[in-house]
Amino acid sequence: MHRLLFAVSIFFASFAALHAAPAPAEGAAPSSPPATEPSGKSATPSPSTPSADAPATPAPTPAAPKVTYSDCHVDGQYIAMTFDDGPHKTNTPRLLDMLKERHIHATFFLVGENVVDNQEIVKRIVAEGHELGNHSWSHPNFAIMNDASVREQLQKTQDAITKASGVTPKLMRPPYGSFTTRQKNWAHGEFGFTVVLWDVDPEDWKYRNAERVKREILKAAVSGSIVLSHDIHKTTVDAMPEVLDTLAARGFKFVTVSQLISMDHPKVKATPVPKASPVPKADSAPTAKTEPAPAPAAPSKP
Repeated sequence: MHRLLFAVSIFFASFAALHAAPAPAEGAAPSSPPATEPSGKSATPSPSTPSADAPATPAPTPAAPKVTYSDCHVDGQYIAMTFDDGPHKTNTPRLLDMLKERHIHATFFLVGENVVDNQEIVKRIVAEGHELGNHSWSHPNFAIMNDASVREQLQKTQDAITKASGVTPKLMRPPYGSFTTRQKNWAHGEFGFTVVLWDVDPEDWKYRNAERVKREILKAAVSGSIVLSHDIHKTTVDAMPEVLDTLAARGFKFVTVSQLISMDHPKVKATPVPKASPVPKADSAPTAKTEPAPAPAAPSKP
């Protein structure tokens, strides 16, 4: 009997305890904590930082130096007078007298064979402040020659000019202006030559007429011009006083080719000014139409 009563009491105690515990609220969080991101990491990835070992962006390749000039773009009225094929035993000294009287410096492109025969004149050219250039040994057409022959022509002339004047030219004018791109590149690499052509040619070698030489030079010369002429021709030298004086009167200043090149700079293209967009007109409010006032009623007849 006692055992029965003990069992019944245990049953009722368990029943009461079960109903006394509060039930979890609906939607409550589970008892175990949710998984979290590992320590030190955020959900949003940060931008990657370049590694110190990453290769740097290569610098832009500098532009190749300019090797050939026919004219120059300069600020101011500067011009270079050049004389080819000399020195000549009588014409070149006459020309030097004219230049000295006017305090003008020019550039002489000399032929090696003539240098050997007129070394004193070469010395005078340098002593009076003019510039020397290489114009080959015997005036052949370089473009149809092999490299070895062209190299010999240039080297012999360099040696002759250096021996006569103590100056080694850095300018070269190919006879007839005939020089291939490949020849130009190796001549620049081996001798350090700047190749000088021209933009004004009076064709004094073809037309032995002083008046025509003067007219053609004065017609074509502009700021930055390199003027070609030949001091081996008497008619060319005869034309020079009036040519030089007229150019000076026009405001030109005479410089050597190297001086002209040192002033050269690229032409800057003008940036076009953008056209302004038309300003839209403000929409005006529509004018309200008014109905005409009604006409007054006609008076009634008496």
